Amino acid sequence: MEGKHEIELQSIKAERLEMQDLLMKQSGIIGELEKQLSVATQNNSILQSQQVSLMETVHNLLNMVSHGNEIPRVSRDEVVFKDCAEVYKSGLTANGVYTLHITNTTETVKAFCHMEINGGGWTIFQHREDGNVDFHRNWEEYKLGFGDPSGEYWLGNEFVHQLTSQSPHVLRIQLKDWNGNEAFAVFDHFFVGNEQQKYRLHIKGYSGTAGRTSSLSPSGTKFSTKDADNDECGCNCSQMASGGWWFQACGPSNLNGMYYSGGMNTIRFNGIKWHYWKGSHYSLKSTTMMIRPVAF
Repeated sequence: MEGKHEIELQSIKAERLEMQDLLMKQSGIIGELEKQLSVATQNNSILQSQQVSLMETVHNLLNMVSHGNEIPRVSRDEVVFKDCAEVYKSGLTANGVYTLHITNTTETVKAFCHMEINGGGWTIFQHREDGNVDFHRNWEEYKLGFGDPSGEYWLGNEFVHQLTSQSPHVLRIQLKDWNGNEAFAVFDHFFVGNEQQKYRLHIKGYSGTAGRTSSLSPSGTKFSTKDADNDECGCNCSQMASGGWWFQACGPSNLNGMYYSGGMNTIRFNGIKWHYWKGSHYSLKSTTMMIRPVAF
């Protein structure tokens, strides 16, 4: 009996040791679980804090929108470009008025950019369409520009000089008569001298449908206005023909002349004329002068 009890006692001791070993392992697992739970609790607190912060941000944005305080957007008028070719290359390819920067100054001008005709990128510096703007102006006005770029206007000799003196430019002139007929004249190279040179005209390489011969005065012709007679005529061409223009000896063209409705003007020769297309007695309905870099 004693031997049997001894065996049972040894068995119980072995089971107790196993139980103690198991208990120690479970204690270790419980301790590790407690650590993981603590880390998870901390992470959850951080996530909750981030969630609260995100909700506050969303709430503030909603308040801003509801009160009209949307994030400001830059309009095309706030972006400044050198010319319309640069506007086009930036991805803005819609016709319209843009802000252009005058080279070597801090000044800007508004100009209409034509983005459709012949590839786009054209800076419009002269436009006539309805006679709403008086083009019989003085030297200073032609120098700085006048009119409304969304309608009739002259961009300004100084700006055209600054722009075309930097690189070779193409000049394109669009003409329309009172019957809906259109024609164009293109000059492969065009630039205007500075004010000391009387904004002298420089052109070459004529082509187009507005006559076999160019109606524009030849290279070297100075610009004249009613108060600055720089033509080669004994008269004052600007006073006689009206407007400011590159008059040589009054010449076969003047796109800044008087605006006459109906076209025919048999009494005078001071209308908007392009002689080698419609003759000197015909006053055109609309004209547009535009420039673009040769390397566009």
